[in-house]
Amino acid sequence: MKIKRFEFNMFSENCYVLWDDTLEAVVIDPGCYYEEEKQALKKFILSGGLKLKHLLNTHLHFDHIFGNVLVTEEFGLQAEASQADEYWIDEMPKQSRVFGFQPPEPPATIGHYLHDGDTVTFGHTRLEVIHVPGHSPGSLVFYSKEDNCMFSGDVLFQGSIGRADLTGGNFDELIESICSRLFVLPTDTVVYPGHGSPTTIGMEKAENPFFR
Repeated sequence: MKIKRFEFNMFSENCYVLWDDTLEAVVIDPGCYYEEEKQALKKFILSGGLKLKHLLNTHLHFDHIFGNVLVTEEFGLQAEASQADEYWIDEMPKQSRVFGFQPPEPPATIGHYLHDGDTVTFGHTRLEVIHVPGHSPGSLVFYSKEDNCMFSGDVLFQGSIGRADLTGGNFDELIESICSRLFVLPTDTVVYPGHGSPTTIGMEKAENPFFR
């Protein structure tokens, strides 16, 4: 599996495009807000001849879904996410105003609900859906056993964890979920987070201050 990371400026949010030798691909968390960011994502997909099969959201906080409309309109895909986070779509205009800006268009709706234990496939690649609530009720992690990596959204970061003070967040649930769902995976599993640099499960178990 090949991975391309985009870091979008509004909230330094990481969007990932994944593909393999079949050129089938998925987009995870297209947080592109500015027009030049949207065009950069679109150009990368088209110039590489990638065939998008899935639009995946780890969760539905607004900084992770700005580009859902772009992917829906340009590539005919509907977002796939947890139903437990669906209320955040209605909250997007309000939350955006709190941070001092207005979304350029209404947010896209969810087209398909993902559940814990589901498998997302594209080409020869499989992603296991792992429900890890606490940052938001419907936070999901996409885990590739074969490629020894995961895409953790805002659940787990290098040296930190996601905030739990937004609506639906729960600090104790987040800690327990990380320990029971993620820290049981191989220690060399690479973690690609929704913000910041990659890390590993072993590094976070050993050095993350929230688990000492």
